[in-house]
Amino acid sequence: MVALVQAASAPTPPAAPGNWRDPLHGTYAESDIKALGETEAFVRDAAGDAVLADGAPIPARGVAIAAVLAPLKLDPATLHAALVLPLAQARRTDTATLAARFGDEVAALVGGVARMEDIRATPAQGSGAEREAQAENLRKMLLSMVEDIRVVLIKLAERTAALRHAMGGDGAALRRAAQDVVDLFAPLANRLGVWQLKWELEDLALRALEPDVYRRIATLLDERRVDRERYIEGVVATLKRELAASGIRADVSGRPKHIHSIWRKMRRKQAGIEALYDIRALRVLVDEVRDCYAALGVVHHLWAPLPDEFDDYIAKPKANRYRSLHTAVIGPDGRALEVQIRTREMHQHSEYGVASHWRYKEGSAAKGRDAGFDEKIAWLRQILDWRDTVAAGSDFVSAFKSSLFTESIYVLTPQGKVIDLPRGATPVDFAYAVHTDLGHRCRGARVDGQLVPLDTPLANGQQVAIVSAKEGGPSRDWLNPELGYVTSHRARAKVRQWFKAQQLEATIAQGRALVERELARLGQSLLKLDAVAAKAGFAKTDELFAAFARDEINSRQVQVAIQALAQPQSVPATAPADAVETRKSRAGGSGGGILVVGVDRLMTGLARCCKPAPPDPIVGFITRGKGVTIHRAACANVARIREREPERLIEANWGVARDEVFPVDVVVEAMDRQGLLRDISEVFSREKINVTAARTLTRNMQSRMAFTVEVASLESLKRALALVRDVAGVLSASRR
Repeated sequence: MVALVQAASAPTPPAAPGNWRDPLHGTYAESDIKALGETEAFVRDAAGDAVLADGAPIPARGVAIAAVLAPLKLDPATLHAALVLPLAQARRTDTATLAARFGDEVAALVGGVARMEDIRATPAQGSGAEREAQAENLRKMLLSMVEDIRVVLIKLAERTAALRHAMGGDGAALRRAAQDVVDLFAPLANRLGVWQLKWELEDLALRALEPDVYRRIATLLDERRVDRERYIEGVVATLKRELAASGIRADVSGRPKHIHSIWRKMRRKQAGIEALYDIRALRVLVDEVRDCYAALGVVHHLWAPLPDEFDDYIAKPKANRYRSLHTAVIGPDGRALEVQIRTREMHQHSEYGVASHWRYKEGSAAKGRDAGFDEKIAWLRQILDWRDTVAAGSDFVSAFKSSLFTESIYVLTPQGKVIDLPRGATPVDFAYAVHTDLGHRCRGARVDGQLVPLDTPLANGQQVAIVSAKEGGPSRDWLNPELGYVTSHRARAKVRQWFKAQQLEATIAQGRALVERELARLGQSLLKLDAVAAKAGFAKTDELFAAFARDEINSRQVQVAIQALAQPQSVPATAPADAVETRKSRAGGSGGGILVVGVDRLMTGLARCCKPAPPDPIVGFITRGKGVTIHRAACANVARIREREPERLIEANWGVARDEVFPVDVVVEAMDRQGLLRDISEVFSREKINVTAARTLTRNMQSRMAFTVEVASLESLKRALALVRDVAGVLSASRR
């Protein structure tokens, strides 16, 4: 009979206690099958009438887990562990009893699953992206705690059996169990390539979380079932005949479809079920790789292929070693048909994933593994590192950079957030990973509720709470590698930065005192410190102070900068002759120049200290022999003059507008990037504003740009600055 779309209305029920071992004959030794029966009896006797927290009888749950694992053809120890696992979950036995009764291997497997159970329900909080990141870290942590991958397979089977049982109920408990499957266990099965478990887990979870969607798709599949079966039988017969005629030995069958995969494709393509190519699907199994391509040629000879629907996962396997040819064609009656072609060995791997690496050898008391077992486990440990995985569920990056088992541990905050740390990390490393300030104030730690020294190495799955001071900083002992307080590069760098900042603050304070002393000695205490710094060639006052304190510049250089700024004050509070732009006055109303009240035919000039431009409120300053210098009314120099010689200030205004431009200083703060200066200059160019000078300074990826531009009025400048603020990376843009 042709295998068609999987029955949608109900997942596979758990096997009955009396018949689950029947399929084991021929795969396992009779002595092992008999031993499994004895383990069942042991569990029944030990459990009595006890049930698990979800109401399932303990013996029935053990049989259900073992029945899920049996088709994977794992070793007998795995099946024994599956049978006794519910007994351990209900605390009806302990590790010592299991080791004495079944051996250390079975006890270790059960213990490994128990460790996973302890952190299974850790909540993922926050936004959708944060929840996914948290779930991904949980998956990493679960696997990093696993020394034997059979533990993960047992856990996946246990969740499958538990969710099957929970489908009979409803409410919050069912939704929580289904959400755990979506967040953790179905992705685990997917990453390990155990498709049989992945499909059932996803379908069960969808049925619990989206019952209406599940029923609607199941109904659509059922309505078309008879027509689809008849159609598939016809194309199977045709393809078998053509393959045989070409000398290709092949098994051809319909491929089961799963409701979750149909739902996911409908959402991704935003299409109805009738638009999906693989609702009607075939699977072709052949002997050799060359037969795969020969069979592909036969398929494409029979039916026209659909464009962009061919994938060669044999030439380019997925990172979990999935290999197959996928194609979609226009089959009989013009209906789309998907065909998968693979060897029988590829099919074994695609169905059972990492479980297919276990082979039980008849008559052997120990686990039988194929010759490439060690190499395959090395590969498995590589695929468990997901730091560079793409967001899509089943795809992986092809290059693996490190081994999760040797480089990372995963510990929990009290709120349940997973923190990724290097192996050997301490509570201090943990504190800095949570937040830099918490690291600085760290004074103690509780690990799983117990106070521990700060140099205690952390282990996978532990919960860490930091005891912190309200204020303070790190200890210099933390930088001593011999003491073992800090092992991560990030934490060590943060500690160094803190001490460097403290040292810098002291240096700046010392330099400030030295500069202020020089200003007082020269009688120029009113000079602005940022002006002194700029005159000395520094962008910020702190840089001047630090350089002076470190003797990178001497007192003579500071004195020269102060004296250069003090020159205008030798002729009180005015600028030197070369600090103004002079032009003939057209006062008196005959022309549109600057009007100086009560004075005509007087030389005027714009002060460079404040660069006034219309419609700034302005005031005139009567110089000695240089006419009137026009300042902005808010200029700092005007404030000093008003205190000392107010009689030399004179009222002024802009008069009638004329065709003239005025120089204005503009400062732009931005995050540095390639092309930033070009983009800002293009804004000024589009606004027809001429740039006469530009100076940039970049420190710590942040740029400060000073421009001198010529504008006819401040309105045009405001418009240009608004456009500059919209340039990518610009933090602020303002007139100086």
